[in-house]
Amino acid sequence: MALSPSNLISKILSPALRLWLRSQVEQAEELEIQIQGQDRQILRGYVPEVSLQTRRAIYQGLRLGQVLLQGENIRINIGQVVKGKPLQLLEPIQVSGEVQLTETDLQDSLSSTILANALTELLIALLERQGVANPQNFLASFVVKWRAITLGMDSFSLEGTILFPDRQQQIFKLCARLILINAQSLLLKEIRLEGFPPLTDAIQDYPIDLGTDVAIASLTLRPGELACVGQLLIRP
Repeated sequence: MALSPSNLISKILSPALRLWLRSQVEQAEELEIQIQGQDRQILRGYVPEVSLQTRRAIYQGLRLGQVLLQGENIRINIGQVVKGKPLQLLEPIQVSGEVQLTETDLQDSLSSTILANALTELLIALLERQGVANPQNFLASFVVKWRAITLGMDSFSLEGTILFPDRQQQIFKLCARLILINAQSLLLKEIRLEGFPPLTDAIQDYPIDLGTDVAIASLTLRPGELACVGQLLIRP
């Protein structure tokens, strides 16, 4: 028996969207989804608005405390969805929202690939800024492990260990202020790095380009918590 448009939304689209969202993350608690749109729009594969809220989501090992997101003008493969096929985005969508992470969330995420790679890329950039030739090759001769992070007012500190080629191990610490310059740019100021040769304690301010797919409206660091409000372009 054919489904009515209202049943199509409640019995097929909502579960399909929930399944798709869960396929993007390793874990998500209290996942709430709201779909806005008229039946005739959704039957054409057009979803005017979707909002979601979740807690304790894990994305590529990165733990997100609380996530509030809203996407608009979404095109999906509705013809395949009603036949039981997985939901797919047909066009890029602009998602706006807020993400909150606690210091504990970040601490538990230090071993994740996405965060560890980002921190390693930061070290490489600082090495290059200090005039180190072939910083990737230089860093490859060490084993770097991150073990602690502390959030302060507009600042953070990271602690890790370096294992040298001679198997000697040393603790190092990276501290900096983090400032939002504009929607696509951050700036690290007052950078201090202790215990990581050949980087010196005095490091010039370092700009971070986030790319055109990101637009940050506000970034707040305070003791024990990080909050970010902005937009992200999600591509199929």
